[in-house]
Amino acid sequence: MIVWINGAFGAGKTSTARELIDLIPNSTLFDPELVGDGVRCLLPRKRLDEVDDYQDLPIWRRLVVDTAAALLTELGGVLVVPMTLLRQEYRDEIFGGLASRRIAVRHVLLCPDETILRERIAGREVPDTPDGDQRFRQWAFDHIEPYRAALGWITGDAHVIDTSRIDPHETARQIATAVRTGAAAACEIVQTPEPTSETLAAGVLLFDDHDRVLLVDPTYKPGWEFPGGVVERGEAPARAGMREVAEELGIELDEVPNLLVVDWEPPRPPGFGGLRLLFDGGRLPEGDAGQVRLPGSELRGWRFVSEQEAAQLLPPTRYERLRWALRARERGTVLNLEAGIPVG
Repeated sequence: MIVWINGAFGAGKTSTARELIDLIPNSTLFDPELVGDGVRCLLPRKRLDEVDDYQDLPIWRRLVVDTAAALLTELGGVLVVPMTLLRQEYRDEIFGGLASRRIAVRHVLLCPDETILRERIAGREVPDTPDGDQRFRQWAFDHIEPYRAALGWITGDAHVIDTSRIDPHETARQIATAVRTGAAAACEIVQTPEPTSETLAAGVLLFDDHDRVLLVDPTYKPGWEFPGGVVERGEAPARAGMREVAEELGIELDEVPNLLVVDWEPPRPPGFGGLRLLFDGGRLPEGDAGQVRLPGSELRGWRFVSEQEAAQLLPPTRYERLRWALRARERGTVLNLEAGIPVG
């Protein structure tokens, strides 16, 4: 299990985490900032200059998940993780990666009044460099607005503790109690275990009367996706796509969908690749679209989009798969792709 302590920069997450490991038996402190320090040493300056924050680096998010999982395998017990996460898609990616390893996350938010938060930032000293404290304070002040903007989704997801008038020890005591009693429940983000070999996956394209395609927004990985999922052992791929549409959207397809593309996805560590099939589920009647019901733990939203809009939402590989699937649908044919490129 992981207890993830979220909050604004300067909210006292690390101080609280140090107190908390004394209150939760067999617990260990894991600070993802150490991963950020390592990434800064590993990546070339050119790559680092492309982002404003190491959290924007996919390698950091992946290493946080891998390191946390490795620590729990080595030590067992509970990991206490003090780390600010203000972007929901990064929370989804990290917590989803942990969920795929069957690691439960208890998400806690330290939420002092803004006036008190500003006072704490102003009084904090960072003595590493002559002007380090001043630069940190300005950096922390600059992040208050993004923190405020993120409160909507964080407070809906995390167990909130008002730390305006309590010290780190009392904050830790309240977190320990919330974890013990279940008040700080495990996050609902779920994900099937990561594959250990090549996989076969089936997606289904559904359209509205304007030929816009339906995409869904998963909670457990970045980027939008098609309705669909992994084909289970002994299951027909088209039937798997129909099953996933029913599970994800609450829509029962009356007919087996037609195949549009077969795309071989090459292995790219840590992924194993495999075959990705896209089927044509046809047009959804307007009444059916109004009945869409999403599983809140897996999908955050859905929408019909044009091909141009899909280019802004889908990761490049998925977009190329969609682009050629739309061409196949126009031509009434099936296309064979390798890494998103037609062959044969």
